[in-house]
Amino acid sequence: MENLLTRSNVILDSLSDGVYVCDRDRRIVYGSKSADRITGRTREDVIGRRCLDDVLCHIDKDGHRLCGEEFCPLHRSMVTGTSSSVPLIVFAESKHGGRVPMQVSVAPIRDAGGEFIGGVEMFRDASETLADLERAKRIQTLSLEQDVPDDPRIRFSTIYTPHDIVGGDYFAIRQLDSDHYGFLLADAMGHGVAAALHTMHLSSLWSRFYRMLARPAEFAETVNNDLCKMVKDESFASAVCGLVDVRNKALCVAAAGGPPLVVFRSAGRVELIDSPGMPVGVMDDTVYEETIVSLAAGDRLLLFSDGAFEVHNAQNELLGVEGLLRILKGLGYPATALKSESLEEELLELSNAIRLDDDVTLIDVYFA
Repeated sequence: MENLLTRSNVILDSLSDGVYVCDRDRRIVYGSKSADRITGRTREDVIGRRCLDDVLCHIDKDGHRLCGEEFCPLHRSMVTGTSSSVPLIVFAESKHGGRVPMQVSVAPIRDAGGEFIGGVEMFRDASETLADLERAKRIQTLSLEQDVPDDPRIRFSTIYTPHDIVGGDYFAIRQLDSDHYGFLLADAMGHGVAAALHTMHLSSLWSRFYRMLARPAEFAETVNNDLCKMVKDESFASAVCGLVDVRNKALCVAAAGGPPLVVFRSAGRVELIDSPGMPVGVMDDTVYEETIVSLAAGDRLLLFSDGAFEVHNAQNELLGVEGLLRILKGLGYPATALKSESLEEELLELSNAIRLDDDVTLIDVYFA
């Protein structure tokens, strides 16, 4: 056995990727030579210490501290019994200061009887890859428009958490005149770089046509026809667009597939507005319908992308919209503001995945 372990260590030490092996308490029991090189920390620095004891101080792309519970990929792997299907981008604190971006893959370790006894983490320096993705992220972030002045009659707030460094969700909000606001929330097929490229095209369409939101159905039809010419059956996006009349407290909305909108009435009633239209980019000359909703002071409007509720637990049961609303209620919404990290933690705790499977975007609109 000792010879086998020695041989295994020699093999792992020959890899260019770093390797850490942890027990069930996430105590590091092995670190490879490449792990020393990538992190700047020797085996003496890490062996016998738990990864959550401020050794590597991992954070994710959104700045969440990972060395706790639900956000830790290694913890998620051990509690769900699943391996990561694609690498995750995380940042470790180097011994010499600064953050080292890494592509990390995790997997649980079982004994001969099938019991979980620990986990393994493999990682590589992702500095060059990340530099390009960070530039793309900055460009994409600038395209997510929220051009809203301080207006005591209405308040917009957003949560945007892409699945990767860049994502496939797109949103924009703009004041059209003193009493009207236009908005768009779209979810391009897939996620990652390819979907992000489609969001850039959506951004250009928004810039060209947002004034057409005086008639949301006309805006949706124009965007759809343009996308059909551009994507040529390669992609599509579910979307919802609308016009808010602040003076008359009314909403006119046109939907193109995707989740329903939710109206939280000040008296406590919750109403769902369906999105029956066809996603944009699927068929030329699609006709979209408009729905008008009356609002009142104290009402809230909530829009969200599929990633906020298409979450499955260990029994493969879908959270669904009603499940999302239960989670939001448990977090104090709509009485209190939405908090991105709290929502993500709740969704991860319910899920049977290493991380959330899709981009998550929510738009909250409060009417004073």
